[in-house]
Amino acid sequence: MWIRMGRVKGKMWEKWKKWKKWKKWKKCKMRGADGKDGKDGKDGKRHDSHNSHDSHIPSGWQNGNEGAWRSLRREFFFSTVLLGAESRQMTTDFLVIGAGVAGLSFALRAAGHGTVAVLAKGSLYESNTAWAQGGIAIVLPESERENGDSVDSHVADTLDAGAGLCQEAVVREIIREGAATVEDLAAYGVVFDREDGHFQLGKEGGHSHRRVLHTRDTTGLAVARGLIESARRHPNITLLERHFAIDLITTSKLGAVADDRILGAYVLDSKRNEVMVMRSDRVVLATGGCGKVYLYTTNPDCSTGDGVAMAWRAGAAIANMEFIQFHPTCFYNPAATGPEARSFLVSEAVRGEGGVLINGKGDDFTKQSDPRGSLAPRDIVARAIDRELKRTGAPCVFLDVTHRPKGFMADRFPYIHENLLKFGLDCAKQPIPVVPAAHYQCGGVVTGVNGRTGIAGLYALGEVACTGLHGANRLASNSLLEGNVMARLAVTDVFTRFPPGRTPPEPPPIPAWEAGNATEADELVVIYHNWDEIRRLMWDYVSIVRTDNRLRRAATRLRNLEKEVREFYWGHRVNTDILELRNLVDTASLIVECAVRRKESRGLHFTLDHPSPSERFLSDTVVRKF
Repeated sequence: MWIRMGRVKGKMWEKWKKWKKWKKWKKCKMRGADGKDGKDGKDGKRHDSHNSHDSHIPSGWQNGNEGAWRSLRREFFFSTVLLGAESRQMTTDFLVIGAGVAGLSFALRAAGHGTVAVLAKGSLYESNTAWAQGGIAIVLPESERENGDSVDSHVADTLDAGAGLCQEAVVREIIREGAATVEDLAAYGVVFDREDGHFQLGKEGGHSHRRVLHTRDTTGLAVARGLIESARRHPNITLLERHFAIDLITTSKLGAVADDRILGAYVLDSKRNEVMVMRSDRVVLATGGCGKVYLYTTNPDCSTGDGVAMAWRAGAAIANMEFIQFHPTCFYNPAATGPEARSFLVSEAVRGEGGVLINGKGDDFTKQSDPRGSLAPRDIVARAIDRELKRTGAPCVFLDVTHRPKGFMADRFPYIHENLLKFGLDCAKQPIPVVPAAHYQCGGVVTGVNGRTGIAGLYALGEVACTGLHGANRLASNSLLEGNVMARLAVTDVFTRFPPGRTPPEPPPIPAWEAGNATEADELVVIYHNWDEIRRLMWDYVSIVRTDNRLRRAATRLRNLEKEVREFYWGHRVNTDILELRNLVDTASLIVECAVRRKESRGLHFTLDHPSPSERFLSDTVVRKF
């Protein structure tokens, strides 16, 4: 595509100048100060003369650190050549929406076979992966695992937590890939804690053995960092931050009757406030969960159910959204002033290392619900806390680790220990006030274990997918394992069904995004009010304990909110607030719809009107848009 540089203005002109500066520095770098070639000499050493040419390198990029410059070069290329000043379109072999463990694991494997664009609607580190504290549940080779542990044991624990709705074949396939996941992540630079030369293994609720690998209490951050840095170094991967996928583009949406396949997505570039068309016949949804549907959550602000909502609007099947897991131990902080403080999680691994849940009188109340007490599966513990709070009227319960040796928390859980100190609490001397909060979804877009959906070319990986691994309740620390394993299986499936070099059928023309007569949103208070109302009604009516009456109330109000949000969406130019609100109301409606259909209590779905499980409902709750 011929580019008229006169059309490249503003920020793009600055990027062009920076790129030219990089090219000049690169040319200087490849020639020594004496004018000779800077490649390896006879002595096997490089003869670069950095001192004479460091003035050409912007601050912070000396010592040959070219990773960010490579990213700048790719960003310029995609912003001008592929996007174009007029066409505002981009074509890529693989489009990955989401930058957590599932999306980046897929991107790194697929990049050996074509170009990959990875979208993050915020920063790359804003994901449930980066926020994960506990670790990865894996059965290691016999020389490394705890005595008595096995794949069968891990499978049994997962099936028990899933309350009858797990698909055993899927569970077994994902769990037996654990050792390969360790090797995979190690290759990306992730380092797990060791002791005496062996992996240090933790234990969490629902697990019968110690099998949780960890990097202190910031395992997810270590995984995210390794994957992100590896992706930044890969020449075929383009990481696009602040790019919000609005809707999927499929042939059926464009009028095809017999052909339903993916063509790409409309994407809001929040940096330029422009909507672009991103073309790809291989699209991966790896958008994470929907914790922000609820008033109190352990999730980052980006978790607004985007992938589920987009897939639903595109016609994909959605299942089991009634099963929303509430983590039992979110730090209770009445003085919280920021989202991180309000959402601060105290890892389940703390209970695995001896932490005990107690009430205000110091009694261990959880054993009244399950003999495993504080280490029972999350659904049981969360309901026990909810019951205790309603019985006593107390605002919170407490997680007590004061009996552990001095310095234990600072050594084993430094992130938790330091943050609690910032919030004014020394957990070595005081019990930690905690309450349940929305954590992970167990349902999502219906897929196989390889992530394939019912729309050709569309895959869903990680938390956004419903494979049958989790059933009615997630077993702790199976999530990071799932994301990595699904990504590897998905890459194999993609290359089998859509091999590189295969020419797909000629797609229908994709219309450019048209704002029409839409105006800029002038009353943001409407958005914020609806956002707050959705989250409050979901917390009040559709949280840990439900009733038919509460669900009916939620459904009625959500129908009205859907209408209001639809009018706002079509009447105003899109921005991130409008798009997140739209996805929130769609996802909340799906949760309620699935909950209304399940007339029993199972796993994370507990209703006072149907307090026992029923064989009639021993199946997935599947909904589709017609």
